[in-house]
Amino acid sequence: MTSSSDRSQAVDVQEPKTYEVRTYGCQMNVHDSERLSGLLEDAGYVRAPDGSDGDADVVVFNTCAVRENADNRLYGNLGRLAPMKTKRPGMQIAVGGCLAQKDRDTIVKKAPWVDVVFGTHNIGKLPVLLERARVQEEAQVEIAESLEAFPSTLPTRRESAYAAWVSISVGCNNTCTFCIVPALRGKEKDRRTGDILAEIEALVGEGVSEITLLGQNVNAYGSDIGDREAFSKLLRACGQIEGLERVRFTSPHPRDFTDDVIAAMAETPNVMPQLHMPLQSGSDPVLKAMRRSYRQDRYLGIIEKVRAAIPHAAITTDIIVGFPGETEEDFEQTMHVAREARFSAAFTFQYSKRPGTPAATMENQVPKEVVQARYERLVALQEQISWDENKKQVGRTLELMVAEGEGRKDGATHRLSGRAPDNRLVHFTKPDQEVRPGDVVTVEVTYAAPHHLLAEGAVLDVRRTRAGDAWEKRNAAEAPKPAGVMLGLPKIGAPEPLPVATGSGCGCD
Repeated sequence: MTSSSDRSQAVDVQEPKTYEVRTYGCQMNVHDSERLSGLLEDAGYVRAPDGSDGDADVVVFNTCAVRENADNRLYGNLGRLAPMKTKRPGMQIAVGGCLAQKDRDTIVKKAPWVDVVFGTHNIGKLPVLLERARVQEEAQVEIAESLEAFPSTLPTRRESAYAAWVSISVGCNNTCTFCIVPALRGKEKDRRTGDILAEIEALVGEGVSEITLLGQNVNAYGSDIGDREAFSKLLRACGQIEGLERVRFTSPHPRDFTDDVIAAMAETPNVMPQLHMPLQSGSDPVLKAMRRSYRQDRYLGIIEKVRAAIPHAAITTDIIVGFPGETEEDFEQTMHVAREARFSAAFTFQYSKRPGTPAATMENQVPKEVVQARYERLVALQEQISWDENKKQVGRTLELMVAEGEGRKDGATHRLSGRAPDNRLVHFTKPDQEVRPGDVVTVEVTYAAPHHLLAEGAVLDVRRTRAGDAWEKRNAAEAPKPAGVMLGLPKIGAPEPLPVATGSGCGCD
């Protein structure tokens, strides 16, 4: 006779379903992917092991539509998963993000093995759509035309224990001729200041010490309520949050960059001396064709004011080379701005057509070989400027927030890596005492390369932090996490220079 306990032991325990999220595109997509992971874990899924490469029960593609070859990349990746799905009964594939918002039913027609297609406005529906697809045994395509919930109101599975994105707005009211994002993300919609600050305070309570305010046009915050100083007020309010050590924001638009924002940056101690402000082109005629509502003088005037108020500020940018109609004289104006602005780094892109944008059908498309030659000249100039600007850091004593996974050679060199207040990446000698990601160390810079600094001497000071405690607690509670996110753009604590990128240079600004 079998006892009830014997019977209970004989019952098979079903393993939880695994998931993998693959992310392409801008910081907003990274933020959305953290929410998608949180939603799936809230629904009972667990993250697939590192290196699973599609070998998961659910694979989610969070897509980008800002590059001409975005659809080719997606369908190529979907094609590689088709035979895996055939061999793995019950496996599901979902496609979301900007390309899903744009292509809608086309995805299922081209890749009928896809189970779910969802857009930028309804990421919170993913678990429901997956279950509906499983029960009904047919693809579920649901694209909302307007935002259902701010991403930050959804469950999250953050990539970092010590740094976090905080969305303050979604959408964009600009009409840049090279950018399709406003059509896919919708008009700008601002979040209530109280909700933003409440989220930041909750994150700090969990151990986060660095936050990045996120918006497609972040410094236009307040347009919904007609308060042109709302963004500077938000920065100052962040300065009142105890335990919040570093505040960054991305990406601002030069049109909305007002003097009150510069004053707030200079006067709020935890707002970092770093600014990423897209230039796109230094030529006034090209800026007009791009429908960018500023000109070279205005842009350089902002840089001058920022440097006067924050002398050690590191300024980075985006630049597009080869926009339709760009002449050699236009390109020389971009080179002139690069020399004048002295960017610490630049994300330099070769223009590529984006289907659905006015620029894609403009006359005078610049030949590929001309674009390539100009691009190489600009990259060479910016490499030298970046190196020269980094050499000015040698001999300075800096406080670094220790980073996780930012030094690819740290293991071989017995170094650790961290971010300076101005966001420069610094590799430093590993001290004898334990140092965790999120902790803060004080070092002296001894060497400069174009894209990083070295501190080869002994660490001058180590400060253990609540952020480091949070990192330690997370890693003690779970197995080592897989990368999960495949980005062509910066992570938290970035931007890192990407001089060899090709595309538009826009994404969300």
